[in-house]
Amino acid sequence: MTGPSEPREERFSAAGPRGGSARPSAGDRAGRPRDGDRAAGGERGPRSASDDAGRSGGGRGDGRYAGPERSREGRRPVGGERAERPARPREGRFGADRRAGRRPGRPAVDLPRHVAYQAIAAVHRDDAYANLVLPAMLRDEGLTGRDAAFATELTYGTLRHTGTLDAIITDAAGRDVQRIDPPVRDALRLGAYQLLHTRVPAHAAVSSTVDLVRAVGPGATGFANAVLREMATRDVDGWVAKLAPSEQTDPIGHLALAYSHPQWIVRAFAEALGGDLGETARLLIEDNERPPVHLCARPGLADPVELADEVGGAPGAFSPYAVYLPGGAPGELPAVAEGRAHVQDEGSQLVANALAVAPLDGPDGRWLDLCAGPGGKAGLLGALAAQRGARLTAVEVAEHRARLVAQATRGLPVTVLNTDGRTVGSDPKLPEGHFDRVLVDAPCTGLGSLRRRPESRWRRQPSDLPPLTRLQRELLAAALRAVRPGGLVAYVTCSPHTVETHVTVTEASRRAGFPVDFVDARSLLPAGMPGLGDGPTVQLWPQRHGTDAMFLAVLRKG
Repeated sequence: MTGPSEPREERFSAAGPRGGSARPSAGDRAGRPRDGDRAAGGERGPRSASDDAGRSGGGRGDGRYAGPERSREGRRPVGGERAERPARPREGRFGADRRAGRRPGRPAVDLPRHVAYQAIAAVHRDDAYANLVLPAMLRDEGLTGRDAAFATELTYGTLRHTGTLDAIITDAAGRDVQRIDPPVRDALRLGAYQLLHTRVPAHAAVSSTVDLVRAVGPGATGFANAVLREMATRDVDGWVAKLAPSEQTDPIGHLALAYSHPQWIVRAFAEALGGDLGETARLLIEDNERPPVHLCARPGLADPVELADEVGGAPGAFSPYAVYLPGGAPGELPAVAEGRAHVQDEGSQLVANALAVAPLDGPDGRWLDLCAGPGGKAGLLGALAAQRGARLTAVEVAEHRARLVAQATRGLPVTVLNTDGRTVGSDPKLPEGHFDRVLVDAPCTGLGSLRRRPESRWRRQPSDLPPLTRLQRELLAAALRAVRPGGLVAYVTCSPHTVETHVTVTEASRRAGFPVDFVDARSLLPAGMPGLGDGPTVQLWPQRHGTDAMFLAVLRKG
């Protein structure tokens, strides 16, 4: 709730083998290569131990499937109409026996793929969140190390690329992907991701996916085998070249299919980037990358340099409290368990700190976080308040999130209120004109953190915007009532959508009924930080700054 220098002039060019043009490198962030090597065509995830041995059956040296060739203009795969409903499986740890349907001498579905399938199915079947269900599944099955990394890569990669994978499955199957039974559909998505975006040999991807379909939809194994073999006839660039709209006549549609985002989101990103389709493509690429893990070293409780040494990480590039982690489970770090640090994107740290460092005349002891859950920004502000003799009031309307805020701010000068922030003036604990600094980390579409929540890009719809923007304006109006004359309000969203950012701030300040001045937010971020635009508001970007796409506006009440 939510470059280096200005990007080079580089227009987006079509993907695939046509005419020598190339898509921007997945490793490019304003021209800087990433550590490590990534091959063209998408993410290259870690291999599990089961892939080192591969599967029985032939395979060519280039890793492509060595089954019978067929004309690309020939027959579609056969396999019957809509796949049969799977038989009720025997109960296992996830409610299904991995060995269901196993033929004598045929290996069962290996555990990392099985866990990835179950997580993907839970997301689509139960509207679950991958970041919540997957860790529990890995823990229940005792998966660690390379196998846990492989299951995680398959889960998140498949969810990120679902839109493009579905278009490819539709073409390869000769029927709309929605006509395929959900268990088989999710298995095919998992197989397609392995074929097109990982180092898994094609014969292993096909064989393991057919094994999976045998377990979850035994009547569709022949159909699945034929579809997978068809998908293996092209790499991802070849499929994009075949299926994507022309970049000349439909550039938004081309980007949407090439980089697996809904068209309305691509259009919103392009508008926020001033119509630069080349930079829009780089943003979409970043959304499809595995996001980094950032820690916030709490001021007065941890030194970021010492914390970086302690956890084997590196100090952040911009936030004075950021530490970049190389990987692993941050929740298991002693510094996090002891409350000396917490997990928080560097962009979130920057916008919260901007409110704290903004110059302020007069008293400075009463701070307010109007939408505090789950508590990351409240934790940072509370630690800063403790150093300056201030006290933070943290408001959260959802009871379970208010409990999370209380946990995140334990031991800090923070009072948590489980109430609606819009009650400023009617709630005696939230009087008007009382607070010196107010943060509004407004509920939003979350389009700025799609790389961290891969399923959200497919759940959000344009129809979500009207109720959200109405809520955002009401909360910002409440914040302006809560702050004293001369006090400061920071309005923050984890979305670059102009309706949630510039339009909301402009409308709320115009309707306030008293003077409201914009503070140039660029001056509140680290000196020399590039790519911040013309002000007075600031939009951070993954492809420019390596952060989530956080928006910041700072207002001073007249």
